[in-house]
Amino acid sequence: MQLLELIESTLSGMGYELVEFEKAPRGLVRVFIDFPFDPAAEEERSITVEDCEKVTHQLLHVFTVEEVLYERLEVSSPGLDRPLKKFSDYVRFADCEAIVKLRVPLPGTSNRKSYQGMLREPEGENLVLEFEANDGSAAVLNFTLADVDKAQLVPQVDFRSRKG
Repeated sequence: MQLLELIESTLSGMGYELVEFEKAPRGLVRVFIDFPFDPAAEEERSITVEDCEKVTHQLLHVFTVEEVLYERLEVSSPGLDRPLKKFSDYVRFADCEAIVKLRVPLPGTSNRKSYQGMLREPEGENLVLEFEANDGSAAVLNFTLADVDKAQLVPQVDFRSRKG
C-alpha cells in the first residue's frame, strides 16, 4: 500500500480527513488534517492539539507495523490559510475569500494567472470566483480544478474581544 493511501485510510478510520501530505527531505513526513465537511453541523469543529496528538500516536503505530521509512512525523491543522485541493473544498468554502493561482492564463483573462476574491457555489464541474477586475468592476472567473496550480483561503482573523 502506498504511503498516501495508508495515511488516508488511517485518518478516515479515526474520523479525520487528509488535507495535505508532504514527504520532505531528511525523512520528514508532514500530515495536515481536518474534520470532514458536515453540512448538517451547526458549527464547524477545529482541529486541536489533542487531535494532532491522537493522530500522531496512531500513525506512529501504523508506520511501525507497515515498516514505513521516515525520521520524523509532523501532524497539524491546515491553518487559517488552508489549501484548497479537492472539489469538495470549493463546495465547503463557498462564500469564503480565497487566492487562486492558475497553471496558465485562461482565454480572455489578459494573461492573468493570480486572483483573489470570493468563492461561490460551483456550477456543475466549474468552480467560480468573484473578484474585482483591474478597472474596479466586479468580475467572475469560471475555472476547473485542473486549471488550478495552487489555491488557499485568505485568513480571516477577528481581533476584537469576545467579551460583550
